[in-house]
Amino acid sequence: MINNFRYFFDIVKAQKVKRKLVLAAAEDENAMESVQRAFNEDIIEPIFVGNKQKVYEIADKIQFDISKFEFISENEPMKSAQIAIQIIRDHRADILMKGFIQTSDYLRAILNKEQGIRGTDLLSHISFFEIPAYHKVLAVSDVALIVKPTFEEKVSMIQNGVNLFHHLNIPNPKVAVLASIETVNPNMPACVDAAMLTMMNKRHQINGCIIDGPLAFDNSISKESAEHKGIKSEVAGDADFILVPNIEVGNSLYKSFTYFGGATVAGVVLGAQVPVILTSRSDSERSKLASIVLAACY
Repeated sequence: MINNFRYFFDIVKAQKVKRKLVLAAAEDENAMESVQRAFNEDIIEPIFVGNKQKVYEIADKIQFDISKFEFISENEPMKSAQIAIQIIRDHRADILMKGFIQTSDYLRAILNKEQGIRGTDLLSHISFFEIPAYHKVLAVSDVALIVKPTFEEKVSMIQNGVNLFHHLNIPNPKVAVLASIETVNPNMPACVDAAMLTMMNKRHQINGCIIDGPLAFDNSISKESAEHKGIKSEVAGDADFILVPNIEVGNSLYKSFTYFGGATVAGVVLGAQVPVILTSRSDSERSKLASIVLAACY
């Protein structure tokens, strides 16, 4: 069980390997601060790509001596992303991080068929939440990339997330497939997909996890709610990972957890050649640091 984000730090420290991180469009103060902290914790060694004047102004402001690190000067954010991706393609870095660049441009560069870093799998985003009201860290996918996943995409999203849990030394994560109700209603596609995913898991077509669904949100995270509704499940009330039916649900949970629930979030994009850090500009420096550490676990 992952009790809190310190768990990620402990895994990285145990690996005793400092990862190379390239920060695209590095002229972002929060991103720079999180990179500084990750470097000070011996988690990563950074490469910076961006507007040299602006980056050095930020570095001076936060008292971060970046003179000893590789720096590639590029004022255009899109070109910065392309340069950073080429560094990944050349195997000179292990993690790609977003700085001051529009998400759409960042993803366009990653997904470029000729010069991007698309892997063999579907690209999907997974967020881990440290929520005061829940007894362990909770993962949710997808809150940022896949708008309305097909059934096949849901299979890939689960497999991406489960693979990350295995890197986190959680051999059999509990996956709740979310719907608005916990019974199978043939008129509700989310319920039908959830039931099929559950059966695929039972038939060993999806392995390395325990899947149950459809489950409503309350009985995914509350044993009391599950018992009240007569639900007998290893997952109900103890989910490690929630698969949402669409981005609206995922994004609403993300913002509810952070704004109302006081959660800290760590997020990473999976399915590319390396872990990709995709954070919001409004995310705190602590969240961005946690995302770096999570990516370094992979």
